[in-house]
Amino acid sequence: MTTRIITGVCLTLMLAGVLAIDGWLFSVLYMVSICFSMYEVFRALRQAGHRPPQWPAWLCLALSIPLFEMGGSMPVLLTLVAGACMLISAMVLFRAEPKLEDILISCMPLVCVLMPGMCMLGIQNAPTRGQQLLLTILAFGVPLAGDTVAYFVGSRFGVRKLCPAVSPNKSLEGAVAGLVGSVVFSMALFGIFSIFMPMPRFWHCLVLGLLGGLAGQLGDLFASLIKRHCGIKDYSSIFPGHGGMMDRLDSVYWATVIMYVYLNLSPFPV
Repeated sequence: MTTRIITGVCLTLMLAGVLAIDGWLFSVLYMVSICFSMYEVFRALRQAGHRPPQWPAWLCLALSIPLFEMGGSMPVLLTLVAGACMLISAMVLFRAEPKLEDILISCMPLVCVLMPGMCMLGIQNAPTRGQQLLLTILAFGVPLAGDTVAYFVGSRFGVRKLCPAVSPNKSLEGAVAGLVGSVVFSMALFGIFSIFMPMPRFWHCLVLGLLGGLAGQLGDLFASLIKRHCGIKDYSSIFPGHGGMMDRLDSVYWATVIMYVYLNLSPFPV
């Protein structure tokens, strides 16, 4: 527990420092995080006996990062992902023993890592620095605050299992408390940012906290399902007490999609 807390505090301080310096440094480090996450997922799938063709996914990642940094849009990324999926399908189809699951498994990292990762880079292209900071902090803070509250409440008061077939230790009580923690974090951040910049009505952040917290919990369960399928406890051991990059960012990836959609569908006041 002590190791987990120390590592969590260090990661939080590092993230705060990187965001305070400038957006470009955060973008570079996040690109590295995406690469680590992709590698961990593919490695887990290989350990489970699958034979996923990898180079189309890595090519898609290599092309999408500079495109998004130059202001690329989601339709561009969708075109790249579709092309990568077609290449993966072709490679599997011409094997001596083609298996449908190898196609589906190989396309999965594109959907659960690459596309949400690019959503985060898309947030860095927000019109103002304030919008960029707010949505980036929400993308990280909403699921992580929820996860922290869910862990402590669930371990002490959890009785009813949330999803025992995927994650036996998670409780319904912890999940509900986690959603409350996500909303409280979002509203607290709303209050702080309201002092320095124009903000939409408060209910926008309330909805973002609720949807982001829910998405984060689903992302965590999805990553747990992959680990259960592959027979592993953690994706790697990069972070003591926390596991690998994917273990830390699984919920963040899903919450990021919510923030990116909000940025594009419900603009901030100018």
